Amino acid sequence: MSATFIRRQEDFICEHCGKKVKGNGYTNHCPYCLYSKHVDINPGDRASACGGLMEPIRAELRKNEVILTHRCLKCGCLKVNKTAPEDNFDEILRIMQNSQNTK
Repeated sequence: MSATFIRRQEDFICEHCGKKVKGNGYTNHCPYCLYSKHVDINPGDRASACGGLMEPIRAELRKNEVILTHRCLKCGCLKVNKTAPEDNFDEILRIMQNSQNTK
């Protein structure tokens, strides 16, 4: 875990799919549609003024973990995040398949 990580336990309503998400302090994307929001510069700091929706564009296996890459639809910033056990596995597989098809 990075020294700049700030744990924030926040619930939110996903701006992409509209589902209510209960945060656990490590939640950084919607577990249903896997979209995120560009609110951080460093994890948990809420210092980004962008606020754009972040689309999951890639899912790949790294060291036995599935890693998502999000791209901000407003500014184009790329960020990577680990998936969580409660994440929609079918959606992870769909993104993984799409990202392999675009290589």
